[in-house]
Amino acid sequence: MNPLHPLVRLRDGMASRARNLWFRALGMQIHGYAWLQQISVRRQWSDITLEPGVALDHGVVLFCSGAPKRDKLVIRAGTYVNRYTMFDAHEHLEIGAGCMIGPYCYLTDGNHGIARDLPVKVQPMIAQPVVLEDEVWLGAGVSVLPGVRIGRGAVIGAGAVVTHDVPPYAVVVGVPGRVLKQRE
Repeated sequence: MNPLHPLVRLRDGMASRARNLWFRALGMQIHGYAWLQQISVRRQWSDITLEPGVALDHGVVLFCSGAPKRDKLVIRAGTYVNRYTMFDAHEHLEIGAGCMIGPYCYLTDGNHGIARDLPVKVQPMIAQPVVLEDEVWLGAGVSVLPGVRIGRGAVIGAGAVVTHDVPPYAVVVGVPGRVLKQRE
């Protein structure tokens, strides 16, 4: 059946509302209504805050670890997250209002240490906050690494790996990500 058919839209809307109720019951802070497709949230539901109008497409993963902490992962109003994107929050990962995040993106605020005197398996987790300001657009397959702040209105090209702060309204491409130009 056509996905735009009224019965399909009704079914999807009812399933999304049921997911809103389910995740609220588990402790997730959902303010207003969030459009939730088949997303994955395995634990620490109370660490997650979704503002009104957030839309999370099929296969989006919200993953929090470490000590429980309210607002560890925050997605602000009107942000759309495309299929199979993963948010991996250890300390603080915040997505601004009105952002568009493409499919298969990976955003994390944590990384393992690399001390020479410790085996790889016991390296400590090093967390640095990640913030995407309002109206940021991430193309498909973008990775955003710990300690990065992406300025308002920035556009990150598909496949880029963002390792440093990005100024507002910049266009960033490449691995590692570099500013190509400023939006006019």
